[in-house]
Amino acid sequence: MGNDDHRRRKTPCGFCMAVFKWIPVLFITAVIAWSYYAYVVELCIRNSQNRIGMIFMLLFYHLFLTLFMWSYWRTIMTSVGRMPDQWRIPDEEVTRLFRADSPDTQKRILNNFARDLPVTNRTMNGSVRFCEKCKIIKPDRAHHCSVCSCCVLKMDHHCPWVNNCVNFYNYKYFVLFLGYALVYCLYVAFTALHDFVDFWKVGAGQLNATGMGRFHILFLFFIALMFAISLVSLFGYHIYLVLVNRTTLESFRAPIFRVGGPDKNGYNLGRYANFCEVFGDDWQYWFLPVFSSFGDGKTFPIRHMEEDTESLLGYHSDTRIELEEDFLPEPRFQDSIP
Repeated sequence: MGNDDHRRRKTPCGFCMAVFKWIPVLFITAVIAWSYYAYVVELCIRNSQNRIGMIFMLLFYHLFLTLFMWSYWRTIMTSVGRMPDQWRIPDEEVTRLFRADSPDTQKRILNNFARDLPVTNRTMNGSVRFCEKCKIIKPDRAHHCSVCSCCVLKMDHHCPWVNNCVNFYNYKYFVLFLGYALVYCLYVAFTALHDFVDFWKVGAGQLNATGMGRFHILFLFFIALMFAISLVSLFGYHIYLVLVNRTTLESFRAPIFRVGGPDKNGYNLGRYANFCEVFGDDWQYWFLPVFSSFGDGKTFPIRHMEEDTESLLGYHSDTRIELEEDFLPEPRFQDSIP
């Protein structure tokens, strides 16, 4: 997390906001805990007459639940990572940068640091991307998250349901979390369907479950089905993004390349190669929430590999400070902003 975030957490208001951010996660956890009781105790143990069938139901239920919770936990707890020092401009140089008397001086200071960095992304005006808050040259596909208060590698979006940024390090876990959550909900809804039908067909009084147990089973089916319907579109959308090698942010605003300009398909290497970039090339790890993605999160293979004879950030590139995505600072040089 960024320094600004640490400072905010030291204040009472900042501490309250940090606690408030965990409410969606606590809500999901509470729903899962209740569904565990409703399924295991009310549906299987108290309501099932077939012991062999109950054992198999519980076996598959705990398998799907384990994979679901494992993926969810890894998505939540995986850090957004730390930006390497070579991308960070020292404080004294930042002071020089902000006090520079001309855009050309700014350009020279930035080029001294960005000249040897492997960046291909540009702003709309063709300049190198620079974060005023983090004081860094932004790596390709990185963006500043105003919630996390730091720049995030291959940022997809900030998800309140996991209280974390979906990024290079946990994107595989996030996709698996959506997939296993969908499988979990479909499995619960399918195995509870028989009792749900009996509830309306023969009457609630003829079910084996008694008292509130009947309504636990009824609500279990409804909630599992409701979440499954919501997850189908979200999971399908992220599978599509994986196959075209695109983040959620890039689907709304195409990345701009030094060679080729704006291109939503700039990182599209083909479906299998795109899939392997996120899940790895060893099928044994594809469906497990363990890190197997390719790369370091700072550089990515691109579809068009034309290179200039100059370095990626030669002195002839038009380099200016990029205005942050989430706020507009006061312009320091009126003549440098188009």
